[in-house]
Amino acid sequence: MSTAPQPQSRPGQQSPAPAPVLPTVDVDRSDPEYRDWLNEAVRKVQADANRTADTHLLRFPLPERWGIDLYLKDESTHPTGSLKHRLARSLFLYGLCNGWIRPGKPVIESSSGSTAVSEAYFASLIGVPFIAVMPATTSPEKTRLIEFHGGTCHLVQDPRTVYEVSARLAAESGGHYMDQFTYAERATDWRGNNNIAESIYQQLRLERYPEPAWIVATAGTGGTSATIARYVHYMQYDTRICVPDPENSCFFDGWLTGDAETHCTTASRIEGIGRPRMEPSFVPGAIDRMMKVPDAASVAAVRALERAIGRKAGGSTGTGLWSALKIVAEMVAEGRTGSVVTLLCDPGDRYLDKYYSDDWLAAQGLDIAPYARTIEHFLATGSWEA
Repeated sequence: MSTAPQPQSRPGQQSPAPAPVLPTVDVDRSDPEYRDWLNEAVRKVQADANRTADTHLLRFPLPERWGIDLYLKDESTHPTGSLKHRLARSLFLYGLCNGWIRPGKPVIESSSGSTAVSEAYFASLIGVPFIAVMPATTSPEKTRLIEFHGGTCHLVQDPRTVYEVSARLAAESGGHYMDQFTYAERATDWRGNNNIAESIYQQLRLERYPEPAWIVATAGTGGTSATIARYVHYMQYDTRICVPDPENSCFFDGWLTGDAETHCTTASRIEGIGRPRMEPSFVPGAIDRMMKVPDAASVAAVRALERAIGRKAGGSTGTGLWSALKIVAEMVAEGRTGSVVTLLCDPGDRYLDKYYSDDWLAAQGLDIAPYARTIEHFLATGSWEA
C-alpha cells in the first residue's frame, strides 16, 4: 500500500508552527419564557383571523339592462369596523414573528385613526400597551375607539411629524414602531392565505361575471392596492387595478411623474387615505390607473351610497365609489358588460360631524351639489356628465 509523499523540510528550514485551534463562539439567546409568550400571542392573533377572516360582498343597484354588476367589499364588518383590521392583523403577525414586539413593551403607530383603532384591539388581545400618534384633526370618534380598546392617543399639530414622533416614542420607551407606511405592502401574504383579493374572487365565483374588469382600491399606505394588484398578476387574471386619490395627497402626482420624492403640505380631508409623501408601501408599478377625485365628489358619492343601499360609510368609500361609477359609465358607453369591485372601507358613524354635516361642508368650502347631480343623472340615464 503506497502512501502520498510527505513534504520534507529543507536542511536548516524550520517546520511551520501548527495553526492555533480557535474556540467556537457560541451565544444562545433563546428564552423559553419569551417563546411561550410569543406562541400564545401568535395563536391569539391567528384565532381572530379564523373567527373573522371574511366580510360581505354587497351589490350596488344598477339598471339590469346595462349588464354590469357593481360590488362593494364591506370591510366595515370587521371587529374593529374597517379595512384596517386586516392590515393590523398582518402587521402584528409580522412584528411578532420578526421578534420586534415584546411582552410589556409598547407598540407605537403613526395613524390617522382606523389603523390605530385596529392595532389597539390587537395590542389589547396580546396584552401589550399601544400608543397612536395622530393628527390633531382626527375625528373624536376614532380617538374614542382607540381609547375604548385600551390605546393611548398622542396628538400632533403638524401631520407631517407623525413619523418622527412615533420613532422617538419607540426609542424612548424601548417599544416597537409598527410603521404601517413602510411595512403594509410586505406584511400581507399577497399570494393568497385569505387576503382581501383572494376573498373577493372566491365570493365572485358564482356570479355572472366572476372575473371583474376593474377593482378600485383607494390608498392610505398603499398596502391594499399592492396586495390586490400582486394577487391579480400572480393568478394571471385580466382584471385592472384603479387607485383613486383625494385632494391634498401626492400619490397621483408621484405615480404620474415617477417621482418618489413628490410631496404636499396640506393634510387630506378624506380620513384614512391620501398622504403628504410617497409612502414606501405604495407600489406604483403594480397599478394600471389612477384618478384624482375632488373631495366634494367623494362626499357626494358616499351620500349617494346611503340612498342606494341604506348604509353610511366613510369618505374613503366615497372616493372609491365615485371612481367605480365613472368606470361603469365608460363600460356602458362602450357597450361592455362585466363587473367592477370597490371597497366599503369603514362605517359612516365615525364621520357624522364631517361628511354628513352640511355645516362642515360649508366650513370647508365644499359644494357637493354638482357631483350629486352627476351621480343622479348617471344612474337614471347611463350617461356621465361631469
